[in-house]
Amino acid sequence: MIRDDVKAAQIAAMKAGDKGTVAATRLIQAAIKNRDIELRTAAAPADDDVVVTEVLQKMIKQRRESIDLYRKGNREELAAAEEAEVAVIERFLPQQMSEDEAKAAIDAIATEIGAASVKDMGRVMAEVKARHAGKMDMSKASALVKARLAG
Repeated sequence: MIRDDVKAAQIAAMKAGDKGTVAATRLIQAAIKNRDIELRTAAAPADDDVVVTEVLQKMIKQRRESIDLYRKGNREELAAAEEAEVAVIERFLPQQMSEDEAKAAIDAIATEIGAASVKDMGRVMAEVKARHAGKMDMSKASALVKARLAG
């Protein structure tokens, strides 16, 4: 499980004296813990790795936004710190699908459910998320679905 990988990486980083990785893994664990607390009220618990992957993807998205803002503000040292955190977080994400694999998966789903126009985008995206959450960036998937259904 990803949760265990994060804990093991934190212990290894502490032993190696890698302060950057220790700080990033602590942030990851705190975000996962917050998500666990949010899900206590949910009816059915989701697959643990899917939940952890969603948390990690959200953390990366936040940091990439921060990097853009820091670069616009000429704060390169802060952008570099955020990039270091992104690198640590990405180590724990499952391998992402390539663009060609994503297109093939989207084509298969669209064909399977009979999606013919952009009006069917919600149904296709719901199925893509159900089948490929964690393996595909949903913002990129949304653009690919839109292109598939429009063209």
